[in-house]
Amino acid sequence: LCCQCGVAIPPNPANMCVGCLRAQVDITEGIPKQSTLHFCKQCQRYLQPPGTWIQCNLESRELLALCLKKIKASLSKVRLIDAGFIWTEPHSKRLKLKLTVQKEVINGAVLQQVFVVEYMVQSQMCEDCHRIEAKDFWKAVVQVRQKTLHKKTFYYLEQLILKHRLHQNTLRIKEIHDGLDFYYSSKQQAQKMVDFLQCTVPSRSKSSQRLISHDIHSNVYNYKSTFSVEIVPICKDNVVCLSPKLAQSLGNMNQICVCIRVTSTVHLIDPSTLQIAEIDGNTYWRHPFNSLFHPKQLEEFIIMDINRVQEKKKVAGAGARSNKHTLAEAWVRKTSELDTDHQYFCCTHLGHILNPGDLVLGFDLANCNLNDEFANKMNPHEIPDVVLIKKSYDRTKRQRRRNWKLRELERDREGADTDDERQYQDFLEDLEEDEAIRKNVNIYRNADIPVESDTDDDGAPRISLAEMLEDLHISEDATGGEGANMMT
Repeated sequence: LCCQCGVAIPPNPANMCVGCLRAQVDITEGIPKQSTLHFCKQCQRYLQPPGTWIQCNLESRELLALCLKKIKASLSKVRLIDAGFIWTEPHSKRLKLKLTVQKEVINGAVLQQVFVVEYMVQSQMCEDCHRIEAKDFWKAVVQVRQKTLHKKTFYYLEQLILKHRLHQNTLRIKEIHDGLDFYYSSKQQAQKMVDFLQCTVPSRSKSSQRLISHDIHSNVYNYKSTFSVEIVPICKDNVVCLSPKLAQSLGNMNQICVCIRVTSTVHLIDPSTLQIAEIDGNTYWRHPFNSLFHPKQLEEFIIMDINRVQEKKKVAGAGARSNKHTLAEAWVRKTSELDTDHQYFCCTHLGHILNPGDLVLGFDLANCNLNDEFANKMNPHEIPDVVLIKKSYDRTKRQRRRNWKLRELERDREGADTDDERQYQDFLEDLEEDEAIRKNVNIYRNADIPVESDTDDDGAPRISLAEMLEDLHISEDATGGEGANMMT
């Protein structure tokens, strides 16, 4: 019989029934039934004492571990068997945890008990969000600059940053007339961005720091760091004039070359021999050169006659030649001078895509004043009359049937330039024409534009559907994003 109430029970070490044993002993004594969690509304993170803020979804393992750590000390005297969430309204600012514990009580009897701990979610702004609200939020800034009129390299760099998700740690991105500013909350994140830039585009960097405050007692210094990254001022489709020493070191190239691509190096091609070379950032800053023309100075020519050159004798010490281009000799005439008989003769690297009657964009060197220290010292007979850059297609037709799109960085703009849209269209056309650049860029299918048949094809390069990604849209529930679908 139970020694308290006299009910017949199976023998146990305490000689009590379960009801009397629970009335006599409470194994959850000392365990708090209410506690507090701190939550930052701005960044949706919870405080893990003493000073770490972590991202947790509702009813996740991470949040369960965080709740148990709050009462870990008081759970040391009992054995935790099970723990789980009880459903609460997502906006109720309450979290309920059902715990099952065991403990050895009188004379070795083990008692198991289930109880509920309620957590109050209190709002508290984290240090990072506090800095943002105080407008004194950044600890480091990366200033990326390129002294050119065309932003092709920046558009390419933007896609690389999006692909490698390096924009996630930025507090703010600000666009100014000749570059971008990336703001960070720590110097390490800014240094990581600088390292990425030096690996992806030819550039040089320097850093400086400014003392904000100093605690003389603990010897703690508070600095703001600035990283300045200067990208090589050469863009795709620029005509450049190399120094004689650099041209000789690159395999006796001609000094007049065309930039066909800018990746981690500047890719140059000699339009008269198809010889190619790559120049990295260090080489450029040792032997700097400038672009001879601006993109706005491109003129339209029409091919009168073209003759493909099968084999051209290599000069002594010549470097590698391009296999993707075909050397050709062409007679061209400006479309603005069709009423005259004046024609120009030139060698071009575009023999594989040009035919008589095609329109092509190029630069007229015969009728221009070259203000370049290397070009002015060259023999006039070695300077070509015309340098052809790329074949011309109908831009409006290409825009209309472009069934793909790119993502953009969210940034603060000082003021939209009227020329920006034209430059962006130039970059999109470069992606269609150059497969090597396209491999480094995430291209998404634009479902709003139907796929057209190729019957009305004018030969303009296009991106195949196999190279496009499906754009993913996640619709978030109004009751708390990913964690809204709570278990019932």
